[in-house]
Amino acid sequence: MKCDVLTLFPGIVQAAVYESILGRATETGLVQVNVLDLRDFAVDKHNTADDYPYGGGSGMVMKPGPVFDAVDAIKSCGEPVKVFLMSPQGVVFDHRKALELSRETRRLVFICGRYEGVDERVREALVDEEISIGDFVLSGGELAAAVIIEASARLIPGVLGADESAEKDSFYDGLLDYPHYTRPAVYRDMAVPDVLTSGNHERIRLWRRKQALAATFRKRPDLLNEIELSPEDKKLLEEVESEMWGTS
Repeated sequence: MKCDVLTLFPGIVQAAVYESILGRATETGLVQVNVLDLRDFAVDKHNTADDYPYGGGSGMVMKPGPVFDAVDAIKSCGEPVKVFLMSPQGVVFDHRKALELSRETRRLVFICGRYEGVDERVREALVDEEISIGDFVLSGGELAAAVIIEASARLIPGVLGADESAEKDSFYDGLLDYPHYTRPAVYRDMAVPDVLTSGNHERIRLWRRKQALAATFRKRPDLLNEIELSPEDKKLLEEVESEMWGTS
């Protein structure tokens, strides 16, 4: 997975993508993230990358020139690219999109807007897809781009070290995750469920599946309409509902 992030504030992205799991993935070459400062592509002595909007109004608009030149520089390597604009107007990012991007063979370019956004000609001529991480507004697209890159990269085999770790995450199979516990077995009079210390792997598997179904039923019941439940899942879900409503 190869990514380029175009930004006026490279330090924000670098702090997010060069640490922890994603940082190790870049070191091993499983993921490549190049953070480009758009001011480096400005043509005046002050490295100006934004200007006042035509027609008046408050705020500044990112100039088209540095963005076009940065994308041209990336494309000059000859690799096929897909250009994203981080935008609250875009399609909302989710696990399905993360999985799609983790399998993308093209170079992924993320343009991070700031201030009042980018000159509209960038959107019209360069952008293949607008993408958002939710119905809210950030000061810029840097954190959103970092979120998308991490969520996608961790689904690439080898990035997490143990591939099954990603497969057990919330949303991987359409359900929320089951509860996790660690030592000590009792903390402030709160005990770990006995089943987890039983050593019975089949009981543990069923308990975890039931807990995942229960969490999804309580918190995100809409997700249950989007997945195909096995006969075992349906039986466990019936138990969940029965326990929740106090029926037998």
